[in-house]
Amino acid sequence: MSATSAALLTPRVIIPFLLTGTIWGSTWLVITGQIDGVPAAWSVFYRFALATPALFLVAFLMKRRLKLTRPEHMLAALVGIFQFSGNFLFVYHAELYVTSGIVAMMFGLLMVPNALFARIFLGERMQGGFAAGSAVAIVGVSLLLAHEWLSNPEAGVVGGNPGLGIALAMLGIVAASVANVIQANPTGRGVPMVSLLAWAMLYGTVFDLGFALLTAGPPPMPTSHAYWGGIVYLALIGSVVTFPLHYNLVREIGAGRTAYNSILTISVAMALSTLFEGYQWTWLTAGGMVLAVVGMILALRAKQAR
Repeated sequence: MSATSAALLTPRVIIPFLLTGTIWGSTWLVITGQIDGVPAAWSVFYRFALATPALFLVAFLMKRRLKLTRPEHMLAALVGIFQFSGNFLFVYHAELYVTSGIVAMMFGLLMVPNALFARIFLGERMQGGFAAGSAVAIVGVSLLLAHEWLSNPEAGVVGGNPGLGIALAMLGIVAASVANVIQANPTGRGVPMVSLLAWAMLYGTVFDLGFALLTAGPPPMPTSHAYWGGIVYLALIGSVVTFPLHYNLVREIGAGRTAYNSILTISVAMALSTLFEGYQWTWLTAGGMVLAVVGMILALRAKQAR
């Protein structure tokens, strides 16, 4: 076993890898409890209203620079609007119509628009292996989406309009991808990641508040303990705890190897969707899942080799 392989098997790598993949995989299902009788826009706001001060506290405890320049604030605002507003608003509304596991599977393809936008705006090149693997993954996800489109509500479509759910999820993917790419510009690289995320989350939360007031009316006050427990879990565990773990993994083993975490996330999300949302497997969906995962692995291996 090489020294690099041995380093990947240490607890400081394995534990954060398993925690982030499992936690992020579970958040897709928890979101479904946040949109049951409560406007999705307000649930997004509540989540980040709690997560934002906690993330600032994390940045402070990590002794990261919190004072930003004007260009850095402008970047943080853009990241916040695309990541913590557009992305999550689209995702929460998508899960009104499509099962959480399928939305998670679609987000496994985030690497594709990431690569395309990075090529356009940052001049990064793509290898042929990445394109080929991505094509295989897209075919696999397309099979899963075809099943959603053809199935009835009992077979896995939550709100009876899978086309709208798929479209909303795609818009969420684009929004997340834009945020990923713009934060990688020279201005973004000069800001500690936790600090940039804290300010971005603050700006996104303010936007979420305005959007919720305009589209959903006065803020509701759910009385369910399960609802507020979900908010706490998504805000503190799903947002604040995982981000430092994730970026520490990037520093320890590199972005390419860390990206394999998406496979674990998808697996957990699909398992939970099967157990709690009644998602039913067929030969079409099983084949789609296999193709999607294999394609993602091929694409990530090619990206790792660059």
